[in-house]
This record gives sequence, C-alpha cells and structure tokens, in this order.
Amino acid sequence: MARLTGKVAVITGGAGGIGRAAARIFTGEGAEALLVDVNEGALQQAVQDTGSSQASYVTADITQPESVRNAIDTAVERYGGVDILLANAGVEGMVETIPDYPVEAFDQVMAVNVRGVWLCLKYVIPVMRNRGGGSIVITSSVAGIRGTFGMSPYNTSKHAVIGMMRTAALECAADGIRVNTVNPAPIETRMMRSIEEMRSSRTDGEATVEQIKETNAARLPMQRYGDPEEVARMMLFLASDESSFCTGGVYMVDGGSSAGWV
Repeated sequence: MARLTGKVAVITGGAGGIGRAAARIFTGEGAEALLVDVNEGALQQAVQDTGSSQASYVTADITQPESVRNAIDTAVERYGGVDILLANAGVEGMVETIPDYPVEAFDQVMAVNVRGVWLCLKYVIPVMRNRGGGSIVITSSVAGIRGTFGMSPYNTSKHAVIGMMRTAALECAADGIRVNTVNPAPIETRMMRSIEEMRSSRTDGEATVEQIKETNAARLPMQRYGDPEEVARMMLFLASDESSFCTGGVYMVDGGSSAGWV
C-alpha cells in the first residue's frame, strides 16, 4: 500500500520547487493534496505537474489570518480534514548587512517566514485534533542553526521556526500531532538562484552567478546542491506513519554541511 493512502496534505509554498516536488511525491504515495500559494498561474501548473486528480489548489496570502483560515477550511470542505501540513512557504529577502537592511524588508521576511507558519499552525491544529492526530513539517534551513552574512531576517526567521516547532511539538504530542522541521542546505530552486544573483551583484561583477554557485557547492561535503525531491522525500518520511515516534526534531537535508559545525 502507498504510504499516504487516505491522508490529506496541505502544502504551502506549493508553487515553488520543494512544494512542487512534495506534491508530486505525496500524491504518488496516495495522498490528496491542496497546494497553497499566492501565484494562481504557478499553482495551476504545479497541480498539472503532479499528473494526479488528487491534487488541487487555493490561493492564499499566509501572512493574513482570514486567508490562512480559508485555505484550511477549503481542505476540510474538499477532502474532509487535514492529516499533514507542510508549512513550506518562505521568502529569502535581500542580501544586505543589518545597518543597511530596510525595516520594511525585514518585516516582510518575518511576516511570511514566521507569522505565516504560526498562522498555519494556529488554524490546522484544531482540525488535526478532530482527526485524532496528524503530522506538521516546517521548512527551516541550515540557516536555522548557524549565521549567514547579509541575511539577518532570513536567518532569524529560520531559527525562529525551530523554536516554534519545539513548542508546538510539546503542546500537541498528547493529541497525536507530530511537529518537526526539515532543514535543507542549498537546493536547486528559484530561491537559491535569487540569492546567488544578489550575492553576485554585491561583487560589482567580479563574481558571476555561476561562480557564486560553484563556491557554495564547494563548501558542502558532498560538493553539490540538493534536489527538491531529496528534501521532499524527507518530508514524506516525516508525514508518514514510518516516523510515528518522531516529534520535536530538526532533520538536516544538507549534504553533510552541518557535520563539521560545532
């Protein structure tokens, strides 16, 4: 039997690289999946890419309570409940040092990456309690356990959701709801390309985007970026009953990069 047969998954950031990969893998494992994002055209394509009639979408701004509530309500109306939440939506922000970082840009990153995750938990936990349990997987990052020059809001946000996850894991354990984070290293996604482009622009042309990427990859013990599918397969494990005794954990998908950190 497929690992997610009979399960309903809500995937925020469903139009992005990791979200799309998760939608393909989850529906392939039998889940019904509601993809959530702000870009309707990209969502339509992401649903089509699953090749499954078990995927659908709803647009939502996860920084807004009513928008998040509507997304969760949509999952309940279409599929009868929610068993899995992938709180995967996120933005990278700018590459700039703290004194020069615009306050409004900081606020936007925190609104999506922290407030948005918290709102998803706020509205999905009661639904999961009604189902008798569930699994929440939050996308953090290697940036959630170390510093990164020039990305203070992003790093702050990815540290924050680990603390949020641990609190939620304690609050929800008795209800059979498991909560964990997945922490990727650089992955072949639009977000990573955007970061490379911003870092290249800060060198005034001395380092090309491809050179920035090569440098990043060389820092990883496995000497390459990860694929979205590699992250999604860790999410699959945490979403499935195979991880039934796993909650409150930080799961690295980082090519070994954290192995050498103290």
